Amino acid sequence: MARAFLVVLDSVGCGGAPDAAEFGDAGANTLAHIAQACAAGQAEEGRSGPLALPVLDALGLGAAIRLASGADTPGLHSVPRGLWGAATEVSRGKDTPSGHWELAGVPVPWEWTYFPHTTPCFPDTLVARICAAAGTDGILGNCHAAGIPIVAALGDEHLRSGWPICYTSADSVLQIAAHEDGFGLQRLYDLCAALAPLLHDMRVGRVIARPFVGDAQSGFARTGNRRDFAIAPPAPTLCDWVQGAGGRVHAVGKINDIFSGQGIDAVHKGKDDLALFQHFLRLIDEAEADSFTFCNFVEFDTLYGHPRDVSGYARALERFDAVAGQALARLQPDDMLVITADHGNDPTAPGTDHTRERVPVLVAGKGAGEIGHCAFADVAASIAAHLGIPAQGPGRSFLA
Repeated sequence: MARAFLVVLDSVGCGGAPDAAEFGDAGANTLAHIAQACAAGQAEEGRSGPLALPVLDALGLGAAIRLASGADTPGLHSVPRGLWGAATEVSRGKDTPSGHWELAGVPVPWEWTYFPHTTPCFPDTLVARICAAAGTDGILGNCHAAGIPIVAALGDEHLRSGWPICYTSADSVLQIAAHEDGFGLQRLYDLCAALAPLLHDMRVGRVIARPFVGDAQSGFARTGNRRDFAIAPPAPTLCDWVQGAGGRVHAVGKINDIFSGQGIDAVHKGKDDLALFQHFLRLIDEAEADSFTFCNFVEFDTLYGHPRDVSGYARALERFDAVAGQALARLQPDDMLVITADHGNDPTAPGTDHTRERVPVLVAGKGAGEIGHCAFADVAASIAAHLGIPAQGPGRSFLA
């Protein structure tokens, strides 16, 4: 019986979004710029030489980048042996919920609320609600920031004052960082859960708990206990379609958070992507007939995209390429595997935010050929077609 696996490599875009300039991202190309930096000897920390992705390239990765953007792809010139193409997003965002929901068949029907690039950036009424929910006299941060630097800058003051560190980004998000011991992990979760309905009513997509540990002397480090409190999708997604047809849905990584638990049967978490890779491979061996496994591997984005670490991003891609090889070897005859992304995060671009890009679509188990340009929502329609269930969204299947 058929099974489907959808893997989202968080932020692994391939350039060419037709509206990139509207987001301030003209010319951004996560994959091409990493490949070009590697070929030029500019990504030598912990690795060396041209970007080596033989498994993904054989599925069509290099071809997908060239289709999406026309960019040079040194080291990625295999003749594709899978279905391959490039997907373009219609939702007006370059964030996690927009990308994942649309890949699951539901484009975002509204405009997200974003906080201004000012300091302070949060309205006084929201700050008052945060303080009331946290039981504090104030907050720290109140600005646009990257997570690791703001914790390094304000972690000691946070421990002295007990005030939560609150910040945002180019995404529609309120992020709250707090020390797991000094503030309390459950207290942080409770704070975010209490604020989430208010932020969702404002059309802010997520409230994210960002726990950390450490001290000023030894340094602060974020932990794997992040939790996203996301607004629920506005319509049934691919996860709901599968459930409605009697299939079981497995969520690996932060998928359950992104979809607010809607349409999810089993949640598989891990402290890092290496642990999540093992869940993914185990589910290829163990997932039930007619099941759908939805994976997000976030560290491309959080550890390497936002910090603008080209070498680290290249290492992560090469590490996943080995995992992809193991996955292909374990697939059963009636399985379909789709590898794609939700947005870009070009580590060569200025700033620390996501970048508006097309994403590669690589398909194993359904023969070989060029999909061409498609929509994010076509991924959901195609998986539904493979599983033999009705598609309820606007996408169209790219399967023959």
